[in-house]
Amino acid sequence: MSHRKPPIGLICGLSFGLLSLAAQAGEPSVLDATVKANTNGTYAISATLFHKDEGWKHYANKFEVLSTDGTVLATRILYHPHVNEQPFTRTISSVTVPVGVTTVIVRAHDLVHKYGDRTFTLQLPRRR
Repeated sequence: MSHRKPPIGLICGLSFGLLSLAAQAGEPSVLDATVKANTNGTYAISATLFHKDEGWKHYANKFEVLSTDGTVLATRILYHPHVNEQPFTRTISSVTVPVGVTTVIVRAHDLVHKYGDRTFTLQLPRRR
């Protein structure tokens, strides 16, 4: 019976891959977002988030709407974990967007990893 050691490159590659998966497993993601123009010139923006909420110490606690220059235009606080409700959708009903801004970015945040890498970009419809 022969006992050969696996190549060191294979071990390092597998270890790196597993560490990468573990690091990404808990980040919040924006899976989808929609926008609707309100009659008062603001926008209603809904975001569908996914996060492996683990309870009160690690859950997606907000999402934000930003202009492309990084200015936060609106924040929706999520006051509790959504352990058994994944993915979930929430709305900010009245987002004020400066004139001239035609694109916004939606990003999610959790208590441990902060901002997730998976954001969603929306083209704004014409104001009403």
